[in-house]
Formats: sequence, structure tokens, C-alpha cells
Amino acid sequence: MGLKITPPSRRVMNLGHFLKQTADRCGSRPALARGEDVLSFSELNRQVERACLALRKLGVSKGDRVLVQSRNSFEMFAAMFAVFRLGAVLVPVNFRLSEDDVVYIAGQCGASVLLYDSAFTAHRNAVVSVHDPSIVIALDAVGAAENGDASWAELIASVEPDAPFEDCQVEHDDPCWFFFTSGTTGHPKAAVLTHGQMGFVVTNHIADLMPGLGDGDASLVVAPLSHGAGIHQLAQVARGVVTVLLEGDRFNPGEVFATIERWRITNMFLVPTILKMMVESEAVDMFDHSSLRHVIYAGAPTYRVDQQTALRKLGKCIVQYFGLGEVTGNITVFPAELHDLDDEIQGRIGSCGYARTGMQVQVQDGEGTEVARGQTGELCVIGPAVFVGYYNNPDANAKAFRNGWFRTGDLGHMDEEGFIYITGRDSDMYISGGSNIYPREIEEKLLQYDGLSDCAVVGLPDAKWGEIGCAAIVVRDRENFDLDDFRSWMAKSIARYKIPHRIELFDALPVSGYGKITKKLVRAAIEERDSELKR
Repeated sequence: MGLKITPPSRRVMNLGHFLKQTADRCGSRPALARGEDVLSFSELNRQVERACLALRKLGVSKGDRVLVQSRNSFEMFAAMFAVFRLGAVLVPVNFRLSEDDVVYIAGQCGASVLLYDSAFTAHRNAVVSVHDPSIVIALDAVGAAENGDASWAELIASVEPDAPFEDCQVEHDDPCWFFFTSGTTGHPKAAVLTHGQMGFVVTNHIADLMPGLGDGDASLVVAPLSHGAGIHQLAQVARGVVTVLLEGDRFNPGEVFATIERWRITNMFLVPTILKMMVESEAVDMFDHSSLRHVIYAGAPTYRVDQQTALRKLGKCIVQYFGLGEVTGNITVFPAELHDLDDEIQGRIGSCGYARTGMQVQVQDGEGTEVARGQTGELCVIGPAVFVGYYNNPDANAKAFRNGWFRTGDLGHMDEEGFIYITGRDSDMYISGGSNIYPREIEEKLLQYDGLSDCAVVGLPDAKWGEIGCAAIVVRDRENFDLDDFRSWMAKSIARYKIPHRIELFDALPVSGYGKITKKLVRAAIEERDSELKR
């Protein structure tokens, strides 16, 4: 008979307690910085505790969903920890979403609390008119004045400075964060992240992505705290690292590199599109960035030519990982020491790394059986970082899990040493003349053409072939670009049946609110061009 133990409780540390621990240990150290404004860990912790007391008095309790619509700010960061410590559920919304998107998310999650900043009065009004949350708070004074809501500062001021606060008790599977997926197909879904799961994720991020992280480090935020960057910053708080926010709301490589130099930034998280923009800008050669140790890029395919440019400009400090919101980024890692400019030294070109510590990755066929090494299949994963499921969406959960494995929807293969290679998403593959075509390998080839800056290949309907490939490309010098020469080069470099039948030139490829180039948006842009031609 097997031994089965059922504990009466799976009590775990409240995720927000990381802040209290760090404030106790190194309270005078800077926790947040933006321009000349600096907040210590002790100051941040006390602000969070006072906000918790005020919110609790207003009726916020364990399990309540708190929708946060805000740009990166001190107040947003503090609100994140306040929600955790109350045992409520953080529902941060990407600030680039439309009012309709936010209204949809508010309804899906059942938000009873709305926190927003003044840039999103239209979003605030839309949510209030449809869902009427019981508590609405402006994170800045301007928003409060415009809409007659209480402000975050007033909330904190309403509590005695030294009033005691105790974190809400939580168990392993108690939700702490609804991580809304980007919704590349259909509406976004709420991946439920829990206190126990996220405690593992923070530990794993430190172990695998930023080994040696400590209070001598500094971390720069260049992406919305509502998603991957927010999870990345939890690890910084846990280790006493200052989180530095950019002053401008728009990405500016000059400001990024100036801030890296000023604060001696050691780590940052970004998507490949932003990394590419950084290392191709003139600013990369104008400031000292020698302090960088872990420049972590993830969230979209990264091409070898872009990887090499980053290595030439920044040195061996880039770290790649593969992961989805549902697994909070914890699937693979390709560490800095394995990156190299030389293809022969690096080896494993095109790999996104090996399985993260404590996680298991398997390549499966359509029936859920593991395929042989080197064969293509769907990447599936199990381990403590996998979410508990989508909120209130049994159909999506049934599709996402099979025999306990989370199905990523990404296609790829594994080599004999356990390194993973992503071919692309199942939805990106197209069938032309009976042959399966995977855009990723074509894109890698196209970017070797001198003068090509960016590209994306999508399948489009075709009466003869079923589907044909269309390459959306961005060139550095459009006036001198020779399309015939490009086609001749493709004929010599790519297998004939894989060559895109159609070429579309763009000034820039469309990106999502998360800074990613998605096939859905590229396809929509091409279809819009076709529609205009028919008018």
C-alpha cells in the first residue's frame, strides 16, 4: 500500500511578506527610485501597511479582486504588495489596452475594487458605468481631483503612522494574482497564480536567471509592471535590490542607457523587440553600461542576428528564457555563460535553453505521448511554477491540461542534452501544397540578408496551394532596397517550397500592448492592405 499523507493545511508565507522581511533586514536601503525621488524599504513597507489598514477598513478582504489600471509608478508598486498582504487578488491591466478591453476584464474577474491613475479616466468611467465597483481609488491626486474619488495619498494619511498590521494568512493555492494572457486568440483569459506557486517562482528566478542577486544590485524597469516585469521585480524586493523606474512614459534608449550608467544597473527584464531597439540605438555607445550582469529577454522569438548584435554591444550578460504567463516564465533558461558571438563556441544555435530548476519539459505528440529526441511536437510542462488554471473557464482548462501536463501550444524539439528548440506556435504553422511550413526557420534565414532589419512570415489563404507564405519585412534603406535581388537571394538560401510567395514592406512591424510582434497583428495589417486595394 502506498503512503499518502493529507496535511490539514498547506499554509505558506504571504507573498507580500517579502517586503516586510527586506524592510526588517535593510530598511534604509533604497527600494524605489525615479528621477530624484527615492523611497527606502522601510518607507515603502510602512506605506503599504497603512494602505492595507485603510483598505481593510473600507471592506477589502481575502479573495476580493482588485483591478489596477496604471502606468508604472511608486503607487502602483506599493498597491501590488498591499493587495497581496490583504489576501486579495491583484488584477493588473496592461495600460495600453482599450476601455472595452478593461471593461471585459473587470467583468471576467468580478472586480470589486478599482485603482487607477489619471491617464485612464476614460477607462475608469467605462468600468464604473458597467460594473460599479464598490471601491474606486485614484493612485494620483490629479485623478482624484478630476473624478471626485479618494486618492492613494489620502488613503495612507487616514491611518495612524504606527498602527500595527498583520498579513492575511494564506495557503498554497490561495490566489494572489490574476495574470491575464495577451489573448492572441479570442479574449484574454485569467491565469490564476497563487501565493505558494509565486513563492517558488521568485526563488527560481533568483536561482536560474540572476544567480548571486543581492543588495548591491540595481534593477531597471522598462516594461509594464502589470505582467512579466512585475514578477521580475518581486525577486528584487526579496533580495533587497533597488527598483528603478524610468521617468518618461515612452521607451527612449537614451534615457535607458543614461539610467543604467547613473544607477549602475545590474539587471533588467525586457522583450526581444526592446532589446533590439536598445542595442541598435546610438545611445548604446554613449553611456557606460559595464555594470550589466543579467539582461533577461523573453516573451517572443529571438533571432540569432539580434542575439549577436546584443552580445557585441553589451557583452556576455544576456540571459534568455522561455515561458508563458501560465507558467510565469518558468520553463527554460539559456544562461549568460552559454551565449557567445561565435556559432561554434555557443553551439545549440536557436535553442531557448534547458528546463528550469524544479521544472520538467516534455515534447509530446497529439495523443500526449513523448516523442523521440530531435522530433517535433508540442512543448508541455509540469512543476511548481505551473498555474492552477484559468479563472471560471472550464473549457479552456480542459484544453490546456492533458494527463497533468500543461500544453504550451508551442512546437519544438529537444536535443540529446535536454536543450529545447522552438519551431513556432501550432497556430503559426501553415500548410502549403501539403507541406507543413514553420515560419520561425524561414525568418531566421531572411534576417541573414544584408539590409533587412525585421521580418515576420505568416500563412495566407490561396486557391491553388491552400496557403502561401507572406513575408512582412522592414529594411534599413528602403530607397535602395532591390526586391529582385532579395528574391534571387531567397532562391539560393531557402528551400523552394518554403520561399514566401509574397513580400510586403513595412516601416515597422505592428506590436501588441506587451511590446511583442504577433502573427495575429501582422496578418491583420496585411489583410487591411488587401481590403484597401479592393475599395
